[in-house]
Amino acid sequence: MQIHIFKDAAQIGEAAAQLFAAKLLQKPDCVLGLATGSTPLPTYDALVALHRRGLADFSRVRSFNLDEYVGIDRAHEQSYYRFMYDNLFSLVNIKPENVQVPHPVSEDLGADCDAYEAAIDAAGGIDLQILGIGNNGHIAFNEPCEVFPLRTHIVHLTESTILANQRFFNSADEVPRQAMTMGIGTILRAREILLIATGAGKAAAVAAMVNGNADPRCPASALHLHSHVTVFLDAGAALIL
Repeated sequence: MQIHIFKDAAQIGEAAAQLFAAKLLQKPDCVLGLATGSTPLPTYDALVALHRRGLADFSRVRSFNLDEYVGIDRAHEQSYYRFMYDNLFSLVNIKPENVQVPHPVSEDLGADCDAYEAAIDAAGGIDLQILGIGNNGHIAFNEPCEVFPLRTHIVHLTESTILANQRFFNSADEVPRQAMTMGIGTILRAREILLIATGAGKAAAVAAMVNGNADPRCPASALHLHSHVTVFLDAGAALIL
C-alpha cells in the first residue's frame, strides 16, 4: 500500500486524474472502475479538463460503477447513474454502450447482481478502480460485517451511512435503505486500486485501514490483501496515521 499525502482535495484530484490519464495512454481500451460521491469529484473535474485539452481519450474505454441505490429511478437527481452522467459521462467521449452502472430494479435482485458480476468478467476485469472510504471504513456499500462479501450483492445500509447520505435528500426518510454494490472480492480483482480520502472526518477510518490487519469490521482493510493499492490523502485524512 503506497500512501501519498497532498495539500488539499484539488491537488489530489489533479494527481489522480494524471494517474487515470496515464492508464488511458497505456491501454486505450482499459476498463475503469468508478465511484460516486464528493470524494472523486475533483478527479472527474480534472479528467474532463484533460479531455478538453486532448490529453484523455475515452472513446475505447469501458467503465463499471461500484454501486447504486435499490428502487431509485435513473432519472432521479440522486441516482448514481445521474451523478456519473452529469459529472463525467456527458463531458467526455465515452460511448454510452460502454458505460455500466448497477440497475437493481427487477423482481430478482440476485439475478441483477449475478448479471453485473458476469459483465465485469466478460469485459476482462477492471484495470483501475477508484474508491472512497466511509466514516465507518466502508468501501462502495460494503458495510462493517463479520465476513468480507465476495461478489456483487444487495446490502442493507447502516444508520450511519443513511445519515451521512441524507444531505443529498430532503430528509433521512427519503434515503433508500438498500443498495447494490460490488463485493470486496470483486473490488480486489481489479488490477490496480486508488483510494482517496479527504478531511479529518475520515482520519479514524483511514488509520484503521492502514494500521490494522484485514478485518471485515473495517471493510477498507481488505486492501491489505491487494498487491497494487495507492492511497491519496490530504492532511486532514492523514491526521492520526
